[in-house]
Amino acid sequence: MDKKIFVSGHRGLVGSAILRELKRKGYKNFALRTHDELDLENAAAVDDFFNKERPDWVFLAAAKVGGIYANNTYPVDFLLKNLKIQNNVFESSFKYNVKKFMFLGSSCIYPKNAPQPIKEEYLLSSKLEPTNEPYALAKICGIKLANAYNRQYGTNYVSVMPCNLYGIGDNYHSENAHVIPMLIRRFHEAKLRGDKTVCAWGSGTPLREFLFSDDLARACVYLMENKDAKEIGEFINIGSGKEHTIREIVELIKKTVGYKGEVVWDNTKPDGTPRKLMDVSKINALGFSAQVELEEGLKIAYEDFLKRYESL
Repeated sequence: MDKKIFVSGHRGLVGSAILRELKRKGYKNFALRTHDELDLENAAAVDDFFNKERPDWVFLAAAKVGGIYANNTYPVDFLLKNLKIQNNVFESSFKYNVKKFMFLGSSCIYPKNAPQPIKEEYLLSSKLEPTNEPYALAKICGIKLANAYNRQYGTNYVSVMPCNLYGIGDNYHSENAHVIPMLIRRFHEAKLRGDKTVCAWGSGTPLREFLFSDDLARACVYLMENKDAKEIGEFINIGSGKEHTIREIVELIKKTVGYKGEVVWDNTKPDGTPRKLMDVSKINALGFSAQVELEEGLKIAYEDFLKRYESL
């Protein structure tokens, strides 16, 4: 419990969940910096931080993220900024003898038309989804770099790929949020205004998998404490292993928020990929499975949203 731990992006959805889980487990020795205090794109600043702090464990949860519009509009930013962040943290971690390193990726690394459920072995088996290709390529480079360090230098660098996430500290931006936080905000504001209807895109039939962020954090800390890179392999999926239709998710959020109006489906809007489910048999076999059911997680997320709504 005396390990010094650097959690990058510790104020974001993933990083904050990892920090909560570490504290819950009794860890107390943290080296934390906000983005204003440490720009991970600045190689000299990252080197100086690692030289001073000498962390034992590193969780790389910081990244430049955004929705489809942002990815399409700023592809250079999403590719170059994420590569800089990753490369700087990897290089300094190796230079200053970090004992264990965890790289957090995204399920967007997988091909657009990957077979379902998606196994780790499907990486690079066909073309990526064009709308988030720059971000996906950066994350794939991170996986490959971690694996290269392990092969060449015998390091203990672990990569994990979570499915769609939601939870405490999520991004509730009215335009750039992901589906669950955006729907929470939309239903809440419709309830406040007394709107009779809320519009939802598409048919509601696509299937999606969601994982509560604190479940991801439990998995990450469990792997760091108990499993080495040799056991995990190149990388490992982390998900709930359960899928819901978009229609089911919308109805659950409507119920959670307490909105009494009607949901109107706009079938002129695209549905996106019909199904996206991660194969989690590998991590289940290593001793981890998700605990928080979607309905319970949505209640916690909505409570968090209410606490923060006035400042959003």
